[in-house]
Amino acid sequence: MGTAHRDVLESLAAMGRLRALTLSRGIDFTSNDFLGLAESRALREAVAQALARGVPVGAGGSRLLRGNHPEHEALEVEAADFFGAESALYFPTGFAANAAIAATLPRREDLIIHDALIHASFRDGLDPARVAAVQTPHNDVSAIEDAIQSWRRGGGRGRIWIAAETLYSMDGDRAPLDDLAALAARHEAMLLLDEAHATGVYGPQGRGLAAALEGAPNVISLHTCGKALGVMGALVTLPREMRDFMVNRGRSFIYSTAPSPLMAATVRAALGLAAGADAERAQLMQLVGHAGMLMRSRLGLEPTGSQIQPIIIGPDRGATALAAAMQAKFYDIRAIRPPTVPEGTARLRLSLTLHADIAALDALFADLAAEREKIAA
Repeated sequence: MGTAHRDVLESLAAMGRLRALTLSRGIDFTSNDFLGLAESRALREAVAQALARGVPVGAGGSRLLRGNHPEHEALEVEAADFFGAESALYFPTGFAANAAIAATLPRREDLIIHDALIHASFRDGLDPARVAAVQTPHNDVSAIEDAIQSWRRGGGRGRIWIAAETLYSMDGDRAPLDDLAALAARHEAMLLLDEAHATGVYGPQGRGLAAALEGAPNVISLHTCGKALGVMGALVTLPREMRDFMVNRGRSFIYSTAPSPLMAATVRAALGLAAGADAERAQLMQLVGHAGMLMRSRLGLEPTGSQIQPIIIGPDRGATALAAAMQAKFYDIRAIRPPTVPEGTARLRLSLTLHADIAALDALFADLAAEREKIAA
């Protein structure tokens, strides 16, 4: 290993930001398997049934070569129908899908405006040399309006693209969707909505927080399949003309081996399971409500009202120390540090899934309160 690489690793370690891979251990308070589908018998059976009817494990090539399979196309038709969109396109990962949206669809004369807390995958698709991009403060619709007007006054004549997460992955709060939709309508702007943490959990049949906006000609949504749906990949729902453009110009789509047809078949099954999971969503919301009560009573923190609850500690080492103490008590809860979150806001990210119950929540918060007090002392 070169000296430069070693220096970076040593610097990260000194700041308390060195990452390492660890195996899952303890009660799940960290995954995004919100409905508990990833290890479910129903999805195991869907895999077995797909294999039994001859669905291959691998695609063998990109979608534009020999990798396109009937399972991919069936999934995209069913997904468009499920979400209420004109068309859908299946990607191997949510990261690849989000980056492709940002990198492919806006044109040189356009402007991208994105929330300050937008996911790293969208940021990685931005190319300031190709398309102008502006970051606005979190959930600040008036700042987006100001950015649009400023750009227009400066001679901007292209299309506006407004990007937001409907439910933010590290803060657990929602985007002001009604206000964003109204703003987009006023300025004939496109809305790019990342539903990664809402798909399967919110909306009718788990169709997401922006379900009422799907199908509009100015709305493009990203639905991750590896979180509440319990499988892998991501579905982009969008107008058909833009789907065709992605197929022709989206580099991460064109030059990637196609997703496993077996996974496409399993995502089809997962969409059906999500549609019928009202009881599971209600159970998850019971956990959300109970956790909110404990956030206030045990930790003195205001809950987000979603299945994602940040417990902000501040210093990096304080967050990692608290996470380690909780892991020693057999809770799988992790520390999140900069640059994933802003400086000075290192935290524990509490993720509620159906892998835990009320009793586990009660025990978790009792131990959290005790351990946080020790670290603060």
